Amino acid sequence: MRAQPRSPFESMSSMPAAQGLYDPANEHDACGVAFVATLTGIASNDIVAKGLTALRNLDHRGAVGGEPTTGDGAGILIQIPDRFLREVGGVDLPEVGSYAAGMAFLPLDAEAAAEARAAIEAMAVEEGLTVLGWRDVPVNPEILGNMSRGAMPSFALMFLASAGEPLSGIALDRAAFGLRKRSEHELAVYFPSLSSRTLVYKGMLTTDQLENFFPDLRDERMESALAIVHSRFSTNTFPSWPLAHPFRFVAHNGEINTARGNRNWMRAREALLESDLIPGDMQRLFPICDPHGSDTASFDEVLELLHLGGRTLPHAVMMMIPEAWENDTDMDPARRAFYEFHSSVMEAWDGPAAVCFTDGTQIGAVLDRNGLRPGRFWVTEDGLVVLASEAGVLDIDQKTIIRKGRLEPGKMFLLDLDEHRIIEDHEIKNTLAAEHPYDEWLYSGLVRFEDLPDLEHIVHTHASVTRRQQVFGYTEEELRILIAPIARTGAEAIGSMGTDTPIAAISDRPRQLFDYFSQLFAQVTNPPLDAIREEVVTSLAGTIGPERNLLAPSSASCRMLQLPFPVLDNDELAKIRHMNKDGDMPGFSVHVVRGLYDVDGGGEALRPSSTRSAPMSPMPSSTRAPASSYCPTGTPTPTWRRSRRCC
Repeated sequence: MRAQPRSPFESMSSMPAAQGLYDPANEHDACGVAFVATLTGIASNDIVAKGLTALRNLDHRGAVGGEPTTGDGAGILIQIPDRFLREVGGVDLPEVGSYAAGMAFLPLDAEAAAEARAAIEAMAVEEGLTVLGWRDVPVNPEILGNMSRGAMPSFALMFLASAGEPLSGIALDRAAFGLRKRSEHELAVYFPSLSSRTLVYKGMLTTDQLENFFPDLRDERMESALAIVHSRFSTNTFPSWPLAHPFRFVAHNGEINTARGNRNWMRAREALLESDLIPGDMQRLFPICDPHGSDTASFDEVLELLHLGGRTLPHAVMMMIPEAWENDTDMDPARRAFYEFHSSVMEAWDGPAAVCFTDGTQIGAVLDRNGLRPGRFWVTEDGLVVLASEAGVLDIDQKTIIRKGRLEPGKMFLLDLDEHRIIEDHEIKNTLAAEHPYDEWLYSGLVRFEDLPDLEHIVHTHASVTRRQQVFGYTEEELRILIAPIARTGAEAIGSMGTDTPIAAISDRPRQLFDYFSQLFAQVTNPPLDAIREEVVTSLAGTIGPERNLLAPSSASCRMLQLPFPVLDNDELAKIRHMNKDGDMPGFSVHVVRGLYDVDGGGEALRPSSTRSAPMSPMPSSTRAPASSYCPTGTPTPTWRRSRRCC
């Protein structure tokens, strides 16, 4: 049986396996990013050259390892250089837009690389595509350090077209999407890009090495009307050829602090994904997020799915990096409805982020809601637009500058090269907010927690509270030092002493369930946010309820219960349990999973208990819970009454 191939993120990296306290899942990076474009939309070598100059001037934002010739990563994303590819590719190409091109990171062994090419060609036939040919990409590995060269793949440019009805533009990219994902999953072959619109050159390089390693980039026939460049600083982590930026659509300075949760949610949603636009069985595309990728790699993979699934690129970016809308009382109601609807469809990818993005026609940048990463732009009188994570990436005559500014928190800066103009933030968002009746969808679908009827408060006896504290493992010290001050003042007690007790996972004493969970903070220098003192730009609200197809938004997509705060007390939990007790909220059937089990049976005894769940609504008045369902003392407690005393 053929061994399952490793992920390309593993096989082309100097990253070691998980060991001790090190886990590759915690890889992050902080970098320099810039883009150069011309509003004329005319492709030229000058834009590519300016992009490479900007990249070299971002050298201090990147990093090298112990040897100065091994870089953390550098790369450039440009439009398909049609003239260059026709003259050097050795392939008879159809008209521009009707073929896709992409560089493949293949095995270094010639025989293994030939097998991978043959397998990709066979897959292409299954996907309704034809491989027009391959071109070995010339490289200069002599300039690389030992670590970079040791992880280096071989490089080949593949040309692709539809085998049946002619496809072009994004339609061809959708067809190529399946081939690329299968190549990654089944063959561990990585394509930095495979598109009819854009082409990426990147690697485990320094900024100076990029154009010297890939001589293609020094060819005067290499022409584009836009270029995104990136210099990677993989903070406290290991570099990799595939993890260099740009990715297929984005280059990113910062980190996505919520990446683990974002990936988990994306994995959970895969079972519901269906698309009339993306051809073939969706199962072959999964997982959408490669578990070995970085935070930015996962962001790019989801952005790609949303874009190919029917949303414009600005729309998809706004879904994933929304501005701080929750507490902005001055925001236009239509725009607010747009954000509120999408918050029930997908959670934000949050963290300090300056993201440049492009689909080959539109190019732009967006800043996170807190504005924790810099971004400045300049526009000249001849239509040149430069945006970078700092000033000075290009030497521009100040007399020619007609506009300059900075990225603002949650705001989008967007160019459309077909329309030859800058599209302002308010125009982008007002246009997208008017695409669907989001306010009507919210009115008919979203249930707000504060609108649920209150239930009578349950009063527990002192003996009951004490018994529960014992059952759940509270100690005298915790009651005296932590709980009592909160009860007296409504605020958490402040102390200056540390703790030398073992963490819960390795402690030999029983610990509270809460002790096994701890806050995940940013790996680099970002302070934790205080959702109370910084409520203008933060929100702890969330939604619960049935998920829908992410690629088919409708009024049913927001059929959710919105919670203003993730921590619930008993009364609030009771409101949720009984929200549909009268059967007047179809689609909200609440179930309670029994958590009681025979302690003597260990963890295995919990398994059969956890598979038994009881519907909570609607429920006839004669229904009563099993004797020990909720109450530790064994006292029967009805699950439907609005008021009761327990234990």
